[in-house]
Amino acid sequence: MNRGVEDRIKTDLDQKMVLLSGPRQVGKTTLAKALYPGSSEYFNMDSVEHRLLIQKQAWRRDCDLVIFDELHKVRKWKNWIKGIYDTEGVRPRLLVTGSSRLDVYRKGGDSLAGRFYSYRLHPFSVAEVKEKYTADAALEHIMRFGGFPEPFLKGSEKDAKRWRRSHVDRILREDLLDIASVRNLRSMETLVELLRNSVGSTISYESLARDLQVSPHTVKQWIGMLEGLYILFVVTPYCRNIARGLIKQPKVYFYDTGFVKEDEGARFENAVACALLKRLHFLEDTAGEKCALHYVRDKEKREVDFLTVRDGRAEWLIETKLADTEIAFLKHFFGFFVKETKPILLVKNLKRELFLDGIHVKKAGTWLQSLEA
Repeated sequence: MNRGVEDRIKTDLDQKMVLLSGPRQVGKTTLAKALYPGSSEYFNMDSVEHRLLIQKQAWRRDCDLVIFDELHKVRKWKNWIKGIYDTEGVRPRLLVTGSSRLDVYRKGGDSLAGRFYSYRLHPFSVAEVKEKYTADAALEHIMRFGGFPEPFLKGSEKDAKRWRRSHVDRILREDLLDIASVRNLRSMETLVELLRNSVGSTISYESLARDLQVSPHTVKQWIGMLEGLYILFVVTPYCRNIARGLIKQPKVYFYDTGFVKEDEGARFENAVACALLKRLHFLEDTAGEKCALHYVRDKEKREVDFLTVRDGRAEWLIETKLADTEIAFLKHFFGFFVKETKPILLVKNLKRELFLDGIHVKKAGTWLQSLEA
């Protein structure tokens, strides 16, 4: 199945190296190998044989693409790849793939500035599978199995559960230990379980700290690690231009919607959050925009699920509902934003689309299918 960023990555590879990051098993290697089939060299740093070939720089120079998977496992990898790029340029083209550790490691040490384009690959979205699934069917499939290629394409509850168990375990027991020294792995696993049952609600670091018997600072650090490994992402409250004081607590969503507790409303909200974040990351990676995803809630507990922000301007104010068409909170908060901000009520089970008091009431599957990326 064609991924939405393939053509753009190929275009960018003609100019610079490309770093492709994303969750484990989201399809990075499959995408990379599909770019120039039959004319690419692939090296995985988990292979001893491949590591030796890398040290000798023994890849073919007459191929179209050289793929380095998990390159961060090579000591001082940024210096190394920078040297290759500065010496040999973009022929053959260079693509570095790996988990989020590319993001983690790229923030420190020697800079690769000016030498690469960066992409983040997300799980399947409703828009990405529209050639094979109707909008409603795709949304239901993502809510049930998640958007990761293997469980999504198999469409089996049993296989999805087996895949999910090994997927999360491997990240926590291998990838997490690569980027941090976490002594209490059982507490980290408990934290993940608490968070998957909290999707759609604000979280309290203090409350989680009491449950785990660690400090709030430790909880915040752990959530940051889980975010860095693409297990989850944090959505923070939007504060600017709102007169009343807003609560500061964040909300957490998972890249794997199928991992969220078995609650239709929570999974629907999570699926929408994933689709919105995917689009915003796409705009950042392909157009250089600065984007953010927030929610809005005041101390009176009036809340709108999502606010997308592009280059500092509020774009869409979005509320999600399974069937209800209540627009009171959307109307309340809409008044705080500029007229260009578009208020949207996404309803999963909607018979006909409406326009109520300036609010666009949209059928969720159809609207999600229309998103770029």
